[in-house]
Amino acid sequence: MESPSFMQGVVTAFQQGGFWMIPIAVAFAVSVTFTIERLIRLFWLYNTDGSSFMFEIQKYILANDLDGAIRVCNGAGRAALPKVLKAGLQRASRDEQQIQNAIDAMSLEMIPRLERRLSYLALIANIATLLGLLGTISGLIKSFAAVAMADPAQRQAILANGIAEAMNATAFGLVTAIFTMVAHSILSNKANKLLEEIDEFGVKLLDLLSARKYRHSSEKAQD
Repeated sequence: MESPSFMQGVVTAFQQGGFWMIPIAVAFAVSVTFTIERLIRLFWLYNTDGSSFMFEIQKYILANDLDGAIRVCNGAGRAALPKVLKAGLQRASRDEQQIQNAIDAMSLEMIPRLERRLSYLALIANIATLLGLLGTISGLIKSFAAVAMADPAQRQAILANGIAEAMNATAFGLVTAIFTMVAHSILSNKANKLLEEIDEFGVKLLDLLSARKYRHSSEKAQD
């Protein structure tokens, strides 16, 4: 019983909120769409357990099986970290600077993918707040203008309707802004975590490949 009455209350509030409820609803719909899309990509498609994945790669490198390490990266789908490590592994036979350049180039390619649309969420949060404020001002202006020209017996009802419009627009704008700000914070933190893993394990991969090359040089010198 609570659910239908809640939905009826939302519909009634939306109807009472006036014209500015429509652009706020559009902002909310866009925010939800962007949030769902980013959640899927950052928490599933681009995400991987960095420490476990690097441990797996390290085992192959120490076993001198670079092809095996590349196969592990290929099997990780669209995850961001494996793509960066794969770029370094494919240049493993070259000098350190070229390996670093390959890792840096792939990292720069992944950064826009991880941060895409996050700035829009921050913008939507600000716009929703301002639209709610605009709805508030518009409702108050209309109510006071109508009260000035209305019959004294109707003034109370007109004023109540105008204030209801103003408050509903404010509330809906704030709900949209709060939801969007929370989503932006969660998604930004996840994107930053993925970028930090790319930086950390990119450096570790370079160190492993350098140690491997040094070890092979020492073995050839002894032979």
